[in-house]
Amino acid sequence: MSSAARFVDKVAIVTGAATGIGRATLARLASEGATLLAVDVNVDALAESADQARSAAGQAGRVETVVASITDEAAIKSAFAGFAERQGKLDVLINVAGVLRAVHSVEETLEDFVRILQINLVGTFLCCREALPYLLESKGNIVNTASTSAYFGHPYMAAYAASKGGVAALTHTLGWEYIKRGVRVNAVAPGGIATPMTDAMGAGGFPEGADMSLFAHLSRPDGIYGSPENIASIIAMIASEDDAYMNAEVVRVDGGYHG
Repeated sequence: MSSAARFVDKVAIVTGAATGIGRATLARLASEGATLLAVDVNVDALAESADQARSAAGQAGRVETVVASITDEAAIKSAFAGFAERQGKLDVLINVAGVLRAVHSVEETLEDFVRILQINLVGTFLCCREALPYLLESKGNIVNTASTSAYFGHPYMAAYAASKGGVAALTHTLGWEYIKRGVRVNAVAPGGIATPMTDAMGAGGFPEGADMSLFAHLSRPDGIYGSPENIASIIAMIASEDDAYMNAEVVRVDGGYHG
């Protein structure tokens, strides 16, 4: 099948769809024919993403939106069930929603540490749990979003790194748990990608007194960041039948930043 039509007749959910990688993924899957539910807490940006995705699809009406936090169990349960029932199935779940904060670990509050884990890890688990009954029926798949922070010691990001390490472990576990039942579970681990989240880090997002030389072993000589579209293309490949033999893998996509 042509890559331009890999998601014709496929039904997918994308979380974190308002900006960055989520927005690019929504547009990419729409351009390849998917019927989509876009989930995010950012009302205005989510509407913009949906409009862009509809334009990419060349027709209106193939993208629904729901404003909800992925940590809201009742809202996610209702949104996923309603969408799957309206469409008659669910083929793909793409978990992109997440948050990042940099802080000296000795200054990290328990509240903030738990909040980041709650969104990045617990929210990802919740979305997987609610999608799995429908994916078991369709023999569908999940693509989670981990991070190179889980593997390469990014300073000042203890909560974020721990949460993304948890996402990687969750991916391996679910991939094996459902391997005999026809559901694939994989993840991408992006490195330096030019998104609003990473842009905020570059614009004063690191704590006062941060020693940036600690990142020297994590830098590409040219300093070039990837684009959200770069990651979206990999997500689309993993979620399609082109990668039907891939399961329980975490794919690093960082332009060689981590050698």
